[in-house]
Amino acid sequence: MVLSAITEASGASVLFTGDNFTRLLGGLGTSITVAGLALLVGIPLGIILGALRILRNPVLRAVLRLYLEFFRIVPTLVLLFLTYYILPRELGVQADGVTVAVVTFGLWVAAEISDIVRGSLISVSDHQVDAGKALGMNGLQVLWYVRIPQSINLMVPATINLAARVIMTTSLLLLISVIDVITVGQQIMEANRMTHPDAAFWVHGFIFLLYFIICWPLAMIAKALEKRAKERNNG
Repeated sequence: MVLSAITEASGASVLFTGDNFTRLLGGLGTSITVAGLALLVGIPLGIILGALRILRNPVLRAVLRLYLEFFRIVPTLVLLFLTYYILPRELGVQADGVTVAVVTFGLWVAAEISDIVRGSLISVSDHQVDAGKALGMNGLQVLWYVRIPQSINLMVPATINLAARVIMTTSLLLLISVIDVITVGQQIMEANRMTHPDAAFWVHGFIFLLYFIICWPLAMIAKALEKRAKERNNG
């Protein structure tokens, strides 16, 4: 009873007032949905781009390198503003925030995945590639039967880490009017600002906990897989 009374007197009570708890979970669902769709768009595209980057075509490699560096140098916040506020107005089209976020994050994921795939593919030793060619394999067969099986153990941990980064970056969705978990948290804090001045501490703390529960296991899985891959390569 004492704990209950303390909770009701503090800002923690706003988490369980009305449907606030459900709204926060719904906002988290929106964030995860955007991240998941972006990964579904970006991973296949990134795999294709990464495979193209190992071709001996200087023009193609330069273009794909420029694409990668653009998404690495330009902050995600700037990309969201560009694709949500500026490009639709200049092109005379309308797009909702979720669609813009999925496309923007998807292109960013594709750029990062392309670098992961390229790095993993070129890590395969030359003598294994030469052995495949000696067996009469063409370039595509060498890629499919030699490079990919040897490098997939390196791709998976890096991809899982990227997935965690995408989920954390969805905190920027607030800025393009997407009702994600951060937006819902802001609404709850504004509604209870006068009655519970410390609500911000509890709301932000709860949101941090939600992100931690999702992202920490992903980081641990990626770390374990990376360790296993190193042991396999050294063994």
